[in-house]
Amino acid sequence: MSVKELEDLREKITALDQQLLGMLAQRQQLTNDVARTKITHHIPVRDQQREEQLLIKLIKAGQSLNLDPHYITKLYQVIIEDSVLNQQVLLADWANPENNRPLYRVAYLGDKGSYSYLATQKYFGRKEGELMEVGCQSFAEIIKSVETSATDYALLPIENTTSGSINEVYDQLQHTSLSIIGEITHPINHVLMVATDTQLSRIKTLYAHPQVFAQCSHFIAELGDVDLIPCESSAGAMMKVSELKSDTAAAMGSEAGVGLYGLSILKEHLANQKDNFSRFIVVARNAVKVPIQVPAKTTLVMSTVQKPGALVEALLVLRDNSINMTKLESRPIYGNPWEEMFYIDVEGNIQDGPMQAALEELKATTRYFKVLGCYPSEDVHPTRVSVADAIK
Repeated sequence: MSVKELEDLREKITALDQQLLGMLAQRQQLTNDVARTKITHHIPVRDQQREEQLLIKLIKAGQSLNLDPHYITKLYQVIIEDSVLNQQVLLADWANPENNRPLYRVAYLGDKGSYSYLATQKYFGRKEGELMEVGCQSFAEIIKSVETSATDYALLPIENTTSGSINEVYDQLQHTSLSIIGEITHPINHVLMVATDTQLSRIKTLYAHPQVFAQCSHFIAELGDVDLIPCESSAGAMMKVSELKSDTAAAMGSEAGVGLYGLSILKEHLANQKDNFSRFIVVARNAVKVPIQVPAKTTLVMSTVQKPGALVEALLVLRDNSINMTKLESRPIYGNPWEEMFYIDVEGNIQDGPMQAALEELKATTRYFKVLGCYPSEDVHPTRVSVADAIK
């Protein structure tokens, strides 16, 4: 095959890719129209049976075109997930028209290139209004910016699959009147970045956010004798290394920062766990209404009376009302030694009868109780079918 023939084939592939993008955009528009119909007729966002039937049909159709069933499955799982999330946004916007803005002012940790910055882009990328990002240097500064109306929303990291919960954020939630209105999970890929043409063996100083150090502890141990310099954010670490331009200094953070700060990657995939994700919450001054058609989560905070089995009794309230708890976190109550505040995430909408019954009972049996927020769940479980059955 000549170079000219290769170029011709590549041009045809590029043209097909453009057509695919156009068709995906058309499909998204149609699913948005479906969402508007669901609003009118109060139909749930997801129809698992229809999704399974659709996937089986697509697998069979793909097989006739010599397309691998597993490839078709993965492709349409992504398409369906995107469709579900877009429909949830539309229904949530319909239920909260006062929150539809021409400009979204959002506070986040760090500067451009930080993971909080990337998650902010991802979450508000589904909104139609313009986004104005406001970088902050601490969680307290982020919270204050929303409380004082300097910004409308804040995005806060709440937990990571490798390093666990972000305790400082939970402590901030204990003392703020802000409400959780959304969540988003973002993949984390830590890379080692340098500002000069150097080698791994020459690195003597590492700059990163403390959470990054925790998530990459195995890699750091392999490096041996290096100084760890904590920074307020990953972006701050990148900026520092960019300014130093030292053969012995490196930053750990997101790959997105490489181009932003004129750095190059020395090593990637540094996290202890291969599948590394961070979950972020979005907070605002006012709570939101979650349409009953949209799968929802509710976050609660409470302290129990000081008696044996008090926490168990509270958790049994959830069980007795068939409410699934997805997270339980405890944090000390400042000024009250050995007493704990419990943060609980559950699946459910505060408009549901069982949830309302559980909330009333918890209020009556706990010393302190508050709903921190009810918000659309980002957990979109993939549509699954048996490939073997589909290709019979």
